[in-house]
Amino acid sequence: MANSEPSRRLSPEKRRATILSAAAEVFFEQGYAATSIDAIIARIGGSKRNIYNEFGSKEGLFTALVSETAGKARTALDVDDFEERDLDQTLLEIGRRLLDVYMSPTLIGVLRTVMAEAARFPDLARAFYENGPGQTSARLAEVLETARARGEIDVADCLTAANHFCGMLRDNLHMQVVLGLRPAPAPDEIERLATSVVGIFLDGARARRAGIDRGRMARLGSANSG
Repeated sequence: MANSEPSRRLSPEKRRATILSAAAEVFFEQGYAATSIDAIIARIGGSKRNIYNEFGSKEGLFTALVSETAGKARTALDVDDFEERDLDQTLLEIGRRLLDVYMSPTLIGVLRTVMAEAARFPDLARAFYENGPGQTSARLAEVLETARARGEIDVADCLTAANHFCGMLRDNLHMQVVLGLRPAPAPDEIERLATSVVGIFLDGARARRAGIDRGRMARLGSANSG
């Protein structure tokens, strides 16, 4: 049903938000390929010109939706005064925020749409990765680089470590939500998961024993790579 207040009567910011919200609904219901600009207009009223002027094309509209969703993940990494906090508290706050984003209906819907259309529309998949997971890991790597410079961690590759951290947060729980096998976790479950991930990420899972040290692990890694 068309909105009783056409999008052209709204402020530019509200018009953009209204278009993106309606586009998300249609993309998630019908898939990218089956979605038409007309179907989006039917939700909000207005004209095609508004959408084309704002986003250029259907692909531009979906890319904007991806970028906005990814922006929320990047914002999750903007922890105030993190340089004055212990790293474990910083990572715990980042973990909570990222889990909220990962489990949000909008991101789940975007991910489902991208995965369904990736083979036919590889540029959309690339835009999703570069604006979302790629930038999130890159920003987290900067946080870890700062921690390494302060002597809080000792890792050779902060980007790889950031990818590990994000992967640990998502784990099979995220896949279960994406597949519709269970609802998104409640806040207490998010807290437990974030706490567990930070603990394992920073301290590891192996019981400390004499003779098991980083040097040995480094030698094992070198042997395996050779």
